[in-house]
Amino acid sequence: MKYVGLQTQITRNNQLSVLLLIAFPCILLATLWVFLAALNYFGNGTYDQYGEVQHFMEPEVVNMSFTQAAPWLVGGVGVWFTIAYFGNTSMVKHATGARSLERRENPRVYNIVENLTMACGMDMPKINVIDDPQLNAFASGIDKNSYTVTVTTGLLDLLDDEELAGVIGHELTHIRNRDTRLLITSIIFVGILATLSSLVWNMFQRNLLWGSLSNRNRNEKNNGLGIVAILGIAAAVCFVGYFFTMITRFAISRKREYMADAGGAELCGNPLALASALRKISRDPGLQNVGRDDVAQLFIIHPQSFAEGITSFFSGLFATHPDTAKRIAILEQF
Repeated sequence: MKYVGLQTQITRNNQLSVLLLIAFPCILLATLWVFLAALNYFGNGTYDQYGEVQHFMEPEVVNMSFTQAAPWLVGGVGVWFTIAYFGNTSMVKHATGARSLERRENPRVYNIVENLTMACGMDMPKINVIDDPQLNAFASGIDKNSYTVTVTTGLLDLLDDEELAGVIGHELTHIRNRDTRLLITSIIFVGILATLSSLVWNMFQRNLLWGSLSNRNRNEKNNGLGIVAILGIAAAVCFVGYFFTMITRFAISRKREYMADAGGAELCGNPLALASALRKISRDPGLQNVGRDDVAQLFIIHPQSFAEGITSFFSGLFATHPDTAKRIAILEQF
């Protein structure tokens, strides 16, 4: 694997963060324009000599509608993003069931974290714990006031000090490399589109049922079917927009794990200990009950990546983490 310096990785992640801040609003605006264009196209039609409807689009009308709607979209997303960005700590804790870990409750973890942060000259992050007998860990936060390392109780019970130091070193490297800031930004934007897509899809299903059951009179039925057609267009456009945001997120996810493995091995001074920890975690990865896959991409090992058959193929194709066996093999070569 080609060596990449810490500062180079930080610069790259900062640039990707800016790119995400630009790319996701552009995707949303493009999705809005396509929706308005489709709505205009299917809303305008004339009958030809054979009695078939010929649709057409009015670009001027579409552009005018887009100009009027775009500021509301950007403003709404901006408010949503600001609230989620600065409330990311509560968001992650709620999604994972994490709680703050006091020093007196587990001084062992605090001593390991303090030693590693002193070795690399970084500020002490917050430490959270999840009451889960299975094994996993992750880092989160956007600045020194919110940077957090979270571990499960199962991890604390089953890893020895060197293995735990390797895992915590891995998570501290994510913080040093600004990976957490980049991923939180990605999580928020993907969450926005996922929520919008879900709302539109639910509206589509309800109106489809209403349209099919509505037979009071012809006009009412036609109005119902018109609403279904509009929502169907919106659902299709939202799905396409959501797909592209997911592709963007996956494109930035994999190499960061290799970098964090290398940084964790360097911090703890024992690559084999981190390899051993990854092997243990892969046998019993916790946090499968976390309902948000976007949050699950923070974990040191993604618990939903252990599917079989054709599911395994698609899981590997769109996985946010590289194969654990490959990560272990690289660490054992040090």
